[in-house]
Amino acid sequence: MAQLKKIILFVLIVFVLYTIITSPERSAEIVQMGFEGISSAAGAVGDFMTALVN
Repeated sequence: MAQLKKIILFVLIVFVLYTIITSPERSAEIVQMGFEGISSAAGAVGDFMTALVN
């Protein structure tokens, strides 16, 4: 089972590196969308916590 996890992690890393090398512009767009999603989620949690306090 531990070997399977290592193999899956290795394949995932190779895939990510391949994607970044072959299409850096698209990779940058995907990362930017991910950070925007995280930022939006954090803002929503902050708004929720503020509403609970008030």
